[in-house]
Amino acid sequence: MRGALTLCLLLLAATLAALMLGQVRLSPVLLWQGLSDGEGPGALVLGTIRGPRVLTALGAGAVLGLSGALFQTLFRNPLAAPDIMGFTAGAGLTIIAAIALGLSLPMPLLAAGGGLVAALLVALLSQRRGHATPPLTMILVGLGIGFIASALSSFLLTLLPHTQAAEAQRWLTGSLAARDWSHVAQVWLIGALLAALALAQLRRLAALELGEDLAAGLGLRVGPARMALAGTALLLAAAGVAVAGPVPFIALMSGPLGARITGAQRLPGRMLAAAGTGALVLVVADLAARAALPGIQLPAGVMTGLLGAPYLLWRLSREMEKGEL
Repeated sequence: MRGALTLCLLLLAATLAALMLGQVRLSPVLLWQGLSDGEGPGALVLGTIRGPRVLTALGAGAVLGLSGALFQTLFRNPLAAPDIMGFTAGAGLTIIAAIALGLSLPMPLLAAGGGLVAALLVALLSQRRGHATPPLTMILVGLGIGFIASALSSFLLTLLPHTQAAEAQRWLTGSLAARDWSHVAQVWLIGALLAALALAQLRRLAALELGEDLAAGLGLRVGPARMALAGTALLLAAAGVAVAGPVPFIALMSGPLGARITGAQRLPGRMLAAAGTGALVLVVADLAARAALPGIQLPAGVMTGLLGAPYLLWRLSREMEKGEL
């Protein structure tokens, strides 16, 4: 309980800091005036400049964190995350391809389609006839698929006009610049529906966490249950990518960090902690990206990369110590 309260307080403090700090700094009084009266600089910041950006960061971080926790629990491997396994890179590739081809399809649909294609490729290429596929094999194949998708995205950028290519490159890094209320509604509505779908499947996930043989012994249809959970996690990742780009390492870090902050042991608590931690990390990363260099707004993905790369190296060293790699 104390850990959950700590996470909530951290999330509240980060949200307030993200709303108050920037090129134009607001005091809590001006922020409250803008919220209550709808007037003054606080109203402008809340309604146009930072409000939509911060709420988009909260929603995107939450769905990415929940997606990563679902994959890690499903595969029983802390390296299993949509960004590591190439799914978010596939989602980003389809959006860049649509921009290059001049297509005007909905971003969530494009992201979901690209993530699904990447997931199918990972499943097909890592399949071993007559044997169950080890999670580590799928992770390594996913890394390769992610590198290929990133390379293709970089190639497509060369086909775009300079201004459009620069903006697309910024989005590919993971950016929350110029977000409006349509992005907020999109990620929160889709995210809430998918989160409810994920929570409805937690009993199946808890059975699978015990092992496939035991889950089957409990009467669970293992194959369909795994596909439904993986599909839900994939759609959650696509919802985040559609509004924030393929932000790296949020999905990878959120589950373990959330469990460490809250001390949650039960599966529902771990999932909620992962979503809250994902929101916290992305809001803090975006704030740092805006405030790191005066007059320059870096993509949020730059900061999550700086945070996530050391974490990934530490996690790899832990897995090697355990003999998993």
